[in-house]
Amino acid sequence: MAANASVAFDLPPLPSYTLTERQPVFPPIPDNAVALFLPIIAYWALSGIYHYLDVNNYFEQYRLHTPAELLKRNRVSRWEVSRILIPPEMTGLDDYNVATWAQRVRIAQRAIPTILTILGLDAPGLAKSVSQNGHSILAGALAGGSYPGMVQSMILDNGAEVTAPAFAGWELALASFVYWYFVPALQFLIAISIVDTWQYFLHRAMHLNRWLYVTFHSRHHRLYVPYAFGALYNHPVEGFLLDTAGTGIAFLLTGMTNRQAMWFFTCSTIKTVDDHCGYAFPWDPLQHFTSNNAAYHDIHHQSWGIKSNFSQPFFIFWDRLLNTQWKGEVKLRYERARDNAQKQVDMETAQATEAAANEVTTPAIEPQPVVVSSEGPAARTRLRRKTVDSLKGPSHGVPGSVLHN
Repeated sequence: MAANASVAFDLPPLPSYTLTERQPVFPPIPDNAVALFLPIIAYWALSGIYHYLDVNNYFEQYRLHTPAELLKRNRVSRWEVSRILIPPEMTGLDDYNVATWAQRVRIAQRAIPTILTILGLDAPGLAKSVSQNGHSILAGALAGGSYPGMVQSMILDNGAEVTAPAFAGWELALASFVYWYFVPALQFLIAISIVDTWQYFLHRAMHLNRWLYVTFHSRHHRLYVPYAFGALYNHPVEGFLLDTAGTGIAFLLTGMTNRQAMWFFTCSTIKTVDDHCGYAFPWDPLQHFTSNNAAYHDIHHQSWGIKSNFSQPFFIFWDRLLNTQWKGEVKLRYERARDNAQKQVDMETAQATEAAANEVTTPAIEPQPVVVSSEGPAARTRLRRKTVDSLKGPSHGVPGSVLHN
């Protein structure tokens, strides 16, 4: 090995790395494939749970609509709704990326002495005092990221062994938190904001433009009483523009990985299903995570609220900013809708019962036997004339001219 060489480093050097193919979460299925079908699984799994609650009448006290409303107010059946309805990612850069963030933390510390001076403090003197009290790490931060005692040995590409600065433990810990948690969470929040913005303005446009509404969006609004698997019952063009394109743009703009996309697409799907589930569960975290929940979006599906509550699927800040949030009374409107739907069901039930009773009490009419004459055509002609002649006269009230025509 070559002798120890002296090389000047301004910052702790970044580690070397080797790119290898990241193993998929569900081998042997690639993560990008999982990102495509996992939202579909989530959609039907969660919808199936809510459908089971619907058909078995569980938790009726939390339902937003009665079964009668579901039956009578929707303009499309469940059956019709149910009918409609990349290269491998590389790994090996994680340590390198964490070290990159650690370098940024080290560079950011250079501003500390300037800030302390602006505040009227003696930064060098304060750092020296803290160091003498045994807090060398804090002293290094106050001195602008100077840690003379933290060094490491490394081998350069030419084989020479050199001594270079090393990162402090807290710098690597903070960098790891930023890389593994803070940045993904920030990407997720930005992606949510992009989707909410995209869907709000496109959704609102489909209500303000008659052609867009009649051609595309009116299909979704056949459901006056939403239920879980009706969440994505819409025109294929609308489905692509509103859902697929919106989340795809958010994924691309935020630079998410395939695994982040996997959870982002799936969470977006689950939130959309939950917003259409038709239940206001007090223990459902998605109902309380944001103000945009099943009860909020259900108002938009009513004839009186269709020009409000456009926000979907996460937050409602655009409705608030642009004054499109429903602010009227809803309780009496829902009660009237329930009563009307129940009256229709009761009326149809009574009619069906009455029709069944009439079928039982009405005597069956016995078929009359058909007599076929064995006589020839001439005999049948004489019989016809005799019958016509017998109808002539004032007793039957039919003019003879009519009978002979």
